[in-house]
Amino acid sequence: MMMNRRTFSTALLAGAAATLISPRASMAATSAPVKARNVVLAHGLFADGSCWTEVIARLQAAGLNATAVQNPLTTLPDAVASVKRVLDRQDGPTVLVGHSFSGMMVTEAGVHPNVSALVYVAARAPDAGEDYTALAKTYPTPPASAGIVFDGDEGRLTEAAFLHDFAGDLPEAKAKVLYAVQEPFNKELLTGKTTVAAWRSKPSWYAVSTEDRTINPDLERFMAKRMGAKTIEVKASHLALISHPDVIADLILDAAGQRTD
Repeated sequence: MMMNRRTFSTALLAGAAATLISPRASMAATSAPVKARNVVLAHGLFADGSCWTEVIARLQAAGLNATAVQNPLTTLPDAVASVKRVLDRQDGPTVLVGHSFSGMMVTEAGVHPNVSALVYVAARAPDAGEDYTALAKTYPTPPASAGIVFDGDEGRLTEAAFLHDFAGDLPEAKAKVLYAVQEPFNKELLTGKTTVAAWRSKPSWYAVSTEDRTINPDLERFMAKRMGAKTIEVKASHLALISHPDVIADLILDAAGQRTD
């Protein structure tokens, strides 16, 4: 049965009230997910929306409406606006999913009234106003960081870093295709800070990549624990959404209240 907008809003308000009582309690663990048939997926650095292709195919096979956002990779406000425009078009409860840098976008845009749940895939998950770069520096620097090069204000990963540190568990031929289509990012994008933390009022799920060489896996575990997310660990590189699409699709289906097992 489809949930009407008034019932959906009531559910979100109830969830927000529970979070005010216990900010770090896992809403994902303490309440059944709101049934959602819409999924919006955002990508991070060194990629474009096509990185979600394998996951989208599985979500569509399960009967869900999936849309990939094309992150402009210019500034954080621009990136968040690109997510909000897609969320505005959704009819009813929507799971918002982010990989890598786009966790910033999910954290900011996730307060949108259409969003019923958040899913982070090896993603940044800052608190409101938090300096993510400073937080990341409290953990050992991941190898991929040394592979970022700039042409003026435009940044990208070198081929060696992309193949070994970003997409390390993908066949080399496939990783080279992804490298060829990576979208450069603007340096200003990295200076943005979130003004809200949607995970404080929305149920959250997190997939930690245990072999990640782009974001430190222990940092991922810290962020997942802090938000009280329902967390899984995937033996994967930073690109679990491509190397393990079944696992990531199942996590999203869980957040959408669509898992039957």
